[in-house]
Amino acid sequence: MLGAELRHQRDEADMSQEELGRPIFVSGSLIGQIEAGTRRMQPEYAIHFDEVFKTDGFFLRNCEALRKSKYPDHFAEAAEAEAIATMIKEYAPQLIPGLLQTEAYARAVFRRYHPTATEEVIDELVAARLDRAKLLKDPTRPVVWTVLDEAILRRPVGGPAVMAEALRHVAALIRRHRIIVQVLPFSAGAHAALEGAIKLMSFEDAPPLAYLQGTGTGQLLDDPATVTRHELTYDLLGASALSPEKSLALIESVAEDYEHAEQQP
Repeated sequence: MLGAELRHQRDEADMSQEELGRPIFVSGSLIGQIEAGTRRMQPEYAIHFDEVFKTDGFFLRNCEALRKSKYPDHFAEAAEAEAIATMIKEYAPQLIPGLLQTEAYARAVFRRYHPTATEEVIDELVAARLDRAKLLKDPTRPVVWTVLDEAILRRPVGGPAVMAEALRHVAALIRRHRIIVQVLPFSAGAHAALEGAIKLMSFEDAPPLAYLQGTGTGQLLDDPATVTRHELTYDLLGASALSPEKSLALIESVAEDYEHAEQQP
């Protein structure tokens, strides 16, 4: 809504995206991303827009209202972009990606992140994560292509029963042809993303974005050269990973191992 109104005001003023962004030292492409809804409007930008278009605080008021997100601050903008992406490519080194997690797996993760939190807080975090996964209910969009490090399969988050369910869930999404998954095996040795996770997002009417995440931090990147570099990194990971068919076989095999472990007295 804010992006559409910004485009309307800019067109009415006969301004280019570059002209609007220049006084606040942002590129025309970033203005375009805000208009397309792939980037969040920041308060300092909103103040400038209100001054330029004499909109009596409209942009700032609504910008502040939209900042109340159910996601952590470092991930909120990426979650909003993810919701309208046409393609999501992700390398996950330690955890099953949030879009693919089961409730039990997500709960185990959040409990470790927040060992002293109340159950109500954990419930809210889990609900927000599961809500993100609703975008997979569309049978074709977005295209989701994930490279999972083998460490994810071997780390028993929540115990054998939770892991078996989580891996069966990923396998079911694969078998429904809803997602593409490759496993990067330990045998691949050193690889192009040893430093951490990568998420790449493409859109219909906006340039692609890259999101890099660490412990309690995240960075959304739109510089074309930087995004291109991370796209190359992802391609190199795919080249080192198992084929989708062999990956599915490994995922289901490890899930079966967890099921057998759960049945042991």
